[in-house]
Amino acid sequence: MLRIENLSAWYGEAQVLRDVSLEVATGEVVTLVGRNGAGKSTLLRCAMGLHAGQRGTVELDGRDVTKLPAYRRARLGLGWVPDDRGSYATLSVTENLTLPPAVGPDPWSLERVYEAFPALYERRDSAATMLSGGEQQMLALARVLRMGARLMLCDEPTEGLSPLLVQQVGEILRQAKQHGVTVLLVEQNLHFATGVADRHYLLAEGRIAEAMDNSEVRSRERELLSYLGI
Repeated sequence: MLRIENLSAWYGEAQVLRDVSLEVATGEVVTLVGRNGAGKSTLLRCAMGLHAGQRGTVELDGRDVTKLPAYRRARLGLGWVPDDRGSYATLSVTENLTLPPAVGPDPWSLERVYEAFPALYERRDSAATMLSGGEQQMLALARVLRMGARLMLCDEPTEGLSPLLVQQVGEILRQAKQHGVTVLLVEQNLHFATGVADRHYLLAEGRIAEAMDNSEVRSRERELLSYLGI
């Protein structure tokens, strides 16, 4: 579903990514782990077409989208869930869900979204600013699914959430996977990552240092937590 080859990225003269190559198969959930500043969020932004200073190739479902702007990638089924959630603050939950057009090949109906996110249904008339952090994260995920994303790029979806809400986000990602949605996410919570993901890439100093499966992450959890500074 996603192939990135020899991706390099800069902020001005500072190089953040160095010849990164990775693949995410259709229906997989894959995490990017690494220290703060390793380039994880920049990699997601490059995949979405939101970072101008880059060189390399991005393919979505076998199609080269490197030169396409973000809105064209979205129409092909690429969904973006930023770390700031990106909600329209003064609009209600329902308005946040229905304002963006359904552009992907398999958009979720509003009824399907509310069935998967009952907490959002209960708050459907509330403004986004009135939602808790966990509810705002659910709204960000729900909005991308309603738009019809086949591949979701999620930037630290569990950051700042309580353990109960972390579990709920994990269940949402598992439901999305069951419906054929592919996920690439930045995640520092290794326990959460091994509970939802199939594979993991360790990003260090702008490069892919290792590719690991769940058993490797679990067996090296203490080492990795120490490396990540968690």
